[in-house]
Amino acid sequence: MHILLSNDDGYFSPGLALLAQVLEPYAKVTVVAPERDRSGASNSLTLDRPLILSQAANGFYYVNGTPTDCVHLAVTGMLEVPPDMVISGINHGANMGDDTVYSGTVAAATEGFLFGVPAIAVSINSHTPAHLETAAGIVVELVKRHCAHPLGIPTLLNVNVPDIPSDMVSGIEVTRLGRRHKAEPVVRSKNPRGQPIYWIGAAGGAQDAGEGTDFYALVNSRVSITPLQLDLTYYGQMSGIGDWLAPKLLQQT
Repeated sequence: MHILLSNDDGYFSPGLALLAQVLEPYAKVTVVAPERDRSGASNSLTLDRPLILSQAANGFYYVNGTPTDCVHLAVTGMLEVPPDMVISGINHGANMGDDTVYSGTVAAATEGFLFGVPAIAVSINSHTPAHLETAAGIVVELVKRHCAHPLGIPTLLNVNVPDIPSDMVSGIEVTRLGRRHKAEPVVRSKNPRGQPIYWIGAAGGAQDAGEGTDFYALVNSRVSITPLQLDLTYYGQMSGIGDWLAPKLLQQT
């Protein structure tokens, strides 16, 4: 089995190094990650300049681009054969609810999924985690399960793990994405030259966080696993939009 590892925190991230270490007994592992922290890069591709692939002393490859760039480059040019699985993480900080839209961690896994490769994005619910080994252990179990019982179709899983010792985890739950309140307003300031600058405000708190959501699972010391899809079509509005356009506009097309 060949696993491609990536992330959005950068090739120097402790979570990435731990994943590579714990997965080595079970698979050939290739690491291709951004050269610096690219959190919040979402699914962006770099199209206005060439990418440079470099290799660190520990064997990890790194790219001067986004998480999506890393996986795209690896799958379409670097690797002679596509990997059997793409895993992104371990991200410092959860990626739940609306976070998945902005997350570079989820985006790296998504890029593998778009190429038909089973993919997992894994995050731990702390920006200064004390128990990365808990999340690493969950990933190992998922990889072992995939080897023993492969899913028949390409799958994209968003995994969030509480930052607690593994013996305190109360279970694993298949969840749906919750929702957050709207983000805090931008923070206005000035740079040393007196020009106005703006910092993006903090994410909003959990709004839809009831039973069955990823938020609820983590609050109750459980691992959240959410299967994701990429079809953005709002099928429920297709008929209504057709009625709104009809009859004159639709007849002109």
